[in-house]
Amino acid sequence: MTARPETPSAHSTDALRPDTVVVAGGRPAPEHDAPVGPSIVLTSTYRGSGGLDAADRAYGRYSNPTWEDMEEVLARLEGAGQPGLLYASGLAAIASVLSLLPAGGRLVMPRHSYQGSLALAKDLEARGLLTIVTVDVADTEEVVAALGAADLLWLESPTNPMLEVADLPALLAAARERGVLTCVDNTFATPLVQRPLEHGADVVVHSVTKYLAGHSDVVLGAAVTSDPGLRDRLRAHRSLHGAIPGPFEAWLALRGMRTLALRIERSAATAGELARRLQEHPAVLEVRYPGLPGDPGHERAAAQMDGFGAIVAIVPAGDVDAVEAAVDRLRVWTPATSLGGVESLIERRRRHHEEPRSVPETLLRLSVGIENVEDLWEDLDHALRAIDR
Repeated sequence: MTARPETPSAHSTDALRPDTVVVAGGRPAPEHDAPVGPSIVLTSTYRGSGGLDAADRAYGRYSNPTWEDMEEVLARLEGAGQPGLLYASGLAAIASVLSLLPAGGRLVMPRHSYQGSLALAKDLEARGLLTIVTVDVADTEEVVAALGAADLLWLESPTNPMLEVADLPALLAAARERGVLTCVDNTFATPLVQRPLEHGADVVVHSVTKYLAGHSDVVLGAAVTSDPGLRDRLRAHRSLHGAIPGPFEAWLALRGMRTLALRIERSAATAGELARRLQEHPAVLEVRYPGLPGDPGHERAAAQMDGFGAIVAIVPAGDVDAVEAAVDRLRVWTPATSLGGVESLIERRRRHHEEPRSVPETLLRLSVGIENVEDLWEDLDHALRAIDR
């Protein structure tokens, strides 16, 4: 009779490097005949009787094993001491963090931020729930000066869509000295490029929709913290406001994240090459990309990031009509909002009414995907040269 193979003993994977964690994390226990990949748990409730405590799942709005697989991986990537929290959208995660502000609290945030963050903060301000102070996040002195009566410092670095780079170590240290809560939106960088908790951030948020899921087919968000008390408050807000993810979306996001390291490596390399070529293009007035040596944020990004990401911003010559006509000529690039998918997306950001007026009207945000760099360049070059004629 053939002996049944021994069940492998569980071993710690805490020391694995990030590009291995995205592949190995969130897997079932290594037991004989166990599935290699996690299952999708589709349930609205759980069996049980008697009293309930925090360890009980109880109901589908409080807990789901499929969320937890993704939450485990994200926490390990960010270096968090607590499991992450998955939300129905990036904006749901942002709303949860803003709920940490006291009534009438003071929020300091970049003047150039994700327009959903700005719109939500302005809505809360209009209802008297908080006061916003916007700052140039690249000006460290200006940000520190605004912290005097602040309750929450919100940071993006690089910013959306202007790609300004904040001095995260300095700003997070200044906020901590003043007792100001901090949150960093790490969507653009991902934890493979930047880990704000290591610099002292209290909370990190992500639009999982973007690079983490990576295929433009789910809408999800996440918040990560090492503080148990903050996590309890965020989790309670998620449950109470019903901002929970669907199990299938959570499973898709984790499956997408398996290739995160490869996608980031390819997209960032292509973005750097395109940015260098665009600097010399006759129809381009300005290129913003932290990987360019002449970019205002280059030295800071090189010091605190493990790479420069895959978002490029350009200001073409010509008026709005000419720029939009150029976008319509593209065949490889897809004109669409969002970013971080395998396909390259391009968008004139000021088409959104919520975008700050300080963003140039003709600025195009390029989310560089994983296509062949020469195909992307030929398509872009052809469309832009039509402006120059």
